[in-house]
Amino acid sequence: MRTIQRGLTLLCALMVLPGVAFSAKDVNLPNTIAMTAYGTGSAGYTQMVSVGNLLQNEYGTSLRILPGENDVSRMTPLRTGRVPMCACGIASYYGSEGVLMFAGPKWGPQPIRVIATSIASFGLGVAVAGDIDVKTPADLKGKRVSYIRGDDALNLGTEAFLAFGGLTWDDVERVEFPGYGRAFDGIIANQSDTAFTMSVAPPAQQLAASPRGIVWPRLDPNDKQGWQRLQAVAPYFQPHQVTLAAGEYSKDKPWVGASYPYPILVANADEKSGLAGNLIKVLIEDFDKYKDAAPGNSGYALDQQNMKWVIPFHDEVVAYYKKIGHWSDEMQAHQDRLVKRQQVLKSAWDAFTGANPPDDEEAFSKAWMTARAKALEAEGMNPVFR
Repeated sequence: MRTIQRGLTLLCALMVLPGVAFSAKDVNLPNTIAMTAYGTGSAGYTQMVSVGNLLQNEYGTSLRILPGENDVSRMTPLRTGRVPMCACGIASYYGSEGVLMFAGPKWGPQPIRVIATSIASFGLGVAVAGDIDVKTPADLKGKRVSYIRGDDALNLGTEAFLAFGGLTWDDVERVEFPGYGRAFDGIIANQSDTAFTMSVAPPAQQLAASPRGIVWPRLDPNDKQGWQRLQAVAPYFQPHQVTLAAGEYSKDKPWVGASYPYPILVANADEKSGLAGNLIKVLIEDFDKYKDAAPGNSGYALDQQNMKWVIPFHDEVVAYYKKIGHWSDEMQAHQDRLVKRQQVLKSAWDAFTGANPPDDEEAFSKAWMTARAKALEAEGMNPVFR
């Protein structure tokens, strides 16, 4: 161990010398890699452009990024094999579970595996008007809470925050809006009091600059029961000290809140070209070369990776972490449980679709969710979604 530490110390010292540059060794990447990502101008797209610059400059690999305007358009090329990976959002988790927009006959549970994720200094949560004296999610009782028609991810996020405070939609006044932007317009116009968003999103900044102001309800990381309730609704959230948030928040005054990775770099389980293993090697070992190239890139650091999250790692990524000694028996047990969950979901889907399911799409999805829940519960697993 001491020999390894001395070697790492020497390597770090050499890397700061003028004119000395290193790339990850024994990297074997194709000439071109195609992938899908969020639309141009998004943080996810900008990050992938910076990674593409690294791959081109250091390894002669061109990264071809196909921007998608919604979750389905980003994940369809991954499902069909048109691209080997996607810089997706939390819909990758919904896809792996076969729920929400992926509960229909064209989708079902997807064999998605994580290559890397980014957890940066921003957070995700319920933004609240600053003039209604809300300090924690429990204080939202009786308040006007935005519900976005047709946006499951945002509504689930809000529901999870309510659950942290021991509340449900029945404990608040639900105010429906046709879209995300309209919800923030509604808060500023005093039609609602909250909306779910990223802590640095422009609508949140606009609310902060309005006469109503903005606050972010505190999620006490030591409130184990609160976190259990939140994660029972949306298990992909994790406690996070948020230093970038609209309003009066900073490194010296963080929002003690929550986040989940964005983007989530995923591939299918059967992607066996070596891409996943080589790419994680580059992302970890060349981190210093791209960490400042785009906002949020700091979230790809090794110590920012959640080793026990809700989607299993790709097998090649696990092999890499084992090789560098960043893997434990506890991590392996967690990985095994997640892989088994995917297998249970796939078996349940095959049985359900092979037994003459309803032709009507809404009826199909409803019946699938029932079959899905039964299959998971039979294995002692929490369905989460129903």
